[in-house]
Amino acid sequence: MRPLTEQDIRTSFINCSKGEAKRMWVPRDLDRLPWDDLDFLGWRDPGAPDRSCLVTERQGGLVGVALRFPSSQRGFLHRSMCSLCLTTHRGGGVSLMTARKAGAAGREGNSVGLYMCTDLACSLYVRGRKVPDSGSRFEESLTTQEQIARTTGNLASFLDKLYA
Repeated sequence: MRPLTEQDIRTSFINCSKGEAKRMWVPRDLDRLPWDDLDFLGWRDPGAPDRSCLVTERQGGLVGVALRFPSSQRGFLHRSMCSLCLTTHRGGGVSLMTARKAGAAGREGNSVGLYMCTDLACSLYVRGRKVPDSGSRFEESLTTQEQIARTTGNLASFLDKLYA
């Protein structure tokens, strides 16, 4: 992913108003992020424990999505799998993230959900740059590049549903 600026991020959101995007918390360490290892930029809002965001490149432009997830999680002894990168986590490491749809459907309250790594570090897990709390990822016969392609394909499918 190419390095992004705060302005790039704020103007990319498809499922919130310009005012909401302007007030949204954006990471301050953009210049220190491992951009070459990211398929999308994802972060949690420290001021709103139930809100996360992600921004990715799509069809030559940027797409930003505001996400919501339950602020309290139950069942901390179970394992769950992220639908994007297929990394398993214990406890609250995977959350159902919901995104308001783009356009009129979103204004009417329609949303789409997907189970994702709560920390949105899918790109780093797939590349082995970050280890999940369960200690390791499942060993796969796919190459790292094939796993990256699968993750970005899963993200593209999720984004497609926001426009439908």
